[in-house]
Amino acid sequence: MALPRRSPVSLALRPRSTAPKTSRRAFSASRTRCGYDDTVQNLRIGKHTRVIYQGFTGRVATGNAKDSLAYGTNIVGGVTPGKEGEHLGLPLLPNLRKAKEQLKPDATAVFVAAPQCGKAIEEAIEAEIGLIVSVAEHIPLHDMMRVFSILRTQSKSRLVGANAPGIISPIGSCRIGFQPLPTFAPGHIGIVAKSGTLSYETVASITRSGLGQSLCIGMGGDIIAGTNMVDALRVFESDPETAGIVLVGEVGGRAEEDAADWIVDYRKRVGEKAKPIAALRGGGQERTAKEKYAVLEAAGATMVQHPEDFGGVMKTLLSQSGRDVGKIVGNAQKQQQKRGYHTMRRRPVSTLRRQPSRIAADAIKQQHRSLLLGPDQAPAPLEPYLSQAGVSLSDTEAPKDAFHLGVTVDRTARSPCLAVSPSTHPSQLSQRLRHFPYDWREGPTDATIKSAIAHMQLDAAPPAARAQTTALLRALANMYTDKEAVTLSAAVSIDTTSGDLVLHQTTLHLQFDDAAFRSCNRQEDIHSLRRKNLEDPAELEAENHGIVFLTLPSPAASSSTAAQEPNIGTLVNGAGLAMNTLDALALQHSGTATNFLDTGGKATAATVKKSFELILQDPRVRVIFVNIFGGLTDGGMIAEGILLAFREVDMRGLPVVVRIRGTNEGVGQRIIAESGLGLEAFDGFAEAAGRVVELANR
Repeated sequence: MALPRRSPVSLALRPRSTAPKTSRRAFSASRTRCGYDDTVQNLRIGKHTRVIYQGFTGRVATGNAKDSLAYGTNIVGGVTPGKEGEHLGLPLLPNLRKAKEQLKPDATAVFVAAPQCGKAIEEAIEAEIGLIVSVAEHIPLHDMMRVFSILRTQSKSRLVGANAPGIISPIGSCRIGFQPLPTFAPGHIGIVAKSGTLSYETVASITRSGLGQSLCIGMGGDIIAGTNMVDALRVFESDPETAGIVLVGEVGGRAEEDAADWIVDYRKRVGEKAKPIAALRGGGQERTAKEKYAVLEAAGATMVQHPEDFGGVMKTLLSQSGRDVGKIVGNAQKQQQKRGYHTMRRRPVSTLRRQPSRIAADAIKQQHRSLLLGPDQAPAPLEPYLSQAGVSLSDTEAPKDAFHLGVTVDRTARSPCLAVSPSTHPSQLSQRLRHFPYDWREGPTDATIKSAIAHMQLDAAPPAARAQTTALLRALANMYTDKEAVTLSAAVSIDTTSGDLVLHQTTLHLQFDDAAFRSCNRQEDIHSLRRKNLEDPAELEAENHGIVFLTLPSPAASSSTAAQEPNIGTLVNGAGLAMNTLDALALQHSGTATNFLDTGGKATAATVKKSFELILQDPRVRVIFVNIFGGLTDGGMIAEGILLAFREVDMRGLPVVVRIRGTNEGVGQRIIAESGLGLEAFDGFAEAAGRVVELANR
């Protein structure tokens, strides 16, 4: 099944005119006077914000709404298709149109499963709801590129997500999402984060410092983010309640680099009045973690090594900037007392310094992996498109003067783009590669293709080669949407005898979005290639249960330096926290993990049990470390899953160390304490990690 963007692919190439088409109409009923960038102020939520739910009567939405109501969120009702009446004592309406008319919402929380989520977001845009927060995981990439293509045509609706923890204003008693409420405290620090779990650790540090939070935006870690770091920075700059700003990066994309560019401009515009900014680096494919660190630091952000450092660092920065820290803390405490707020009970934790770990970075990339076809598998799906473009496929090595071309995602533009370079040499490619974004619904225009070819420096190429390059770029753009790809690229050269364009098979890089099949049963032919290609059966078994699992290798026997055999099994929720856990074990406590395991945000007791089974398949494991800092992940459920594993799985007599923080942490901690299983439970991460390594080395 294909994405319902248009009719199934015709193998005839589809030239696209630069003239406007009906599908490019403004999606909102109101005339667009501004643009999507002008909707950032919709992020300033608070007591005034009228919130509805899409998928209101679902189990997760119901529980979330109860907690948000108790927190003070002004929820005015919700929508479930085909149902009308009351739910939780609030109006329940059968469609968004009626909800818009009767409830007059400012924001909607989209608690709809991935297969229907894109459509639900589009309905909210058409209803001109000011803020749309989407929390679902595994929404297909091309569904979100279509959504953002629509968002660009209007100036009424702002999207947070998808696959985002959401947005919360502790100072305004408003939560739209699933952040763990006990972690937050009203105050004056604005936070934007890609990683949910790392953001919760950050929030906890800010809360312990007494500074509290004004607004926290979880942008999510997906390739396409409706709201990015720059959008959040623009809001924090103008928000009178925000005295300082925190950025939490994560693996992948250019969000941190774009934020650095904004910070440079901001500091030039504002000078000494600039609000202090602290940041935690993230890794990435475009630049290494070290480079991300350097670019943010050079821009003027103060870098921290671990999220537990943010509270102390921000206090210092506020003081150095001439702001009255005592007054800021005092105002935050007044806000907390006004609403009867009590911070989480926790024992003091020691500062933990974090350095980049190659093995953790590799693991985090794996958790985002899609289907990547090798050069031997790529020709089958590619051949029909090459045939229509009139381009031949060669098994010869690409010459030194080859060109790079392809189609990928431009994360800044939040759209597909042509990616081209006049050189394929590794030392030049990253500097000379240029993106030419285009609208997902329309494909690249003639002008876009012409600009891309000019950048490839093909002006002097034979006419046949230039025409074939144009046809190939169009064909790849068609394949990109038809097959729901993430990246399609290759090296091409010009045959010196015939003057024709040649595509070199050994350079093919065809990467597809697995979520299209897993969530929506689309692209079955592509997905079947992954099943044949998957090397580790445990990874496929984990995937079938919604778990991201990767076995980490033992050190090479020929290594000249002594290296410890991995012996710690890890069970963590959230990719960012999982990477951080591996780093901390290795670099701060000299412990080595046997695996990377992310239970996923919607883990159940059965998922936790399966996670133990996967970890215990590895005979190297001598201790298991359960490290949970949950939002959507429920602490009580995690604890029940641990007990289930002890009842039904051969635990091999291994010790288990548990740290559960976040949503329902008290329930989870009580279940562990009363289990009678001899489990060791900790509040602080450093204490727990130290004990894990101690047990592993006994």
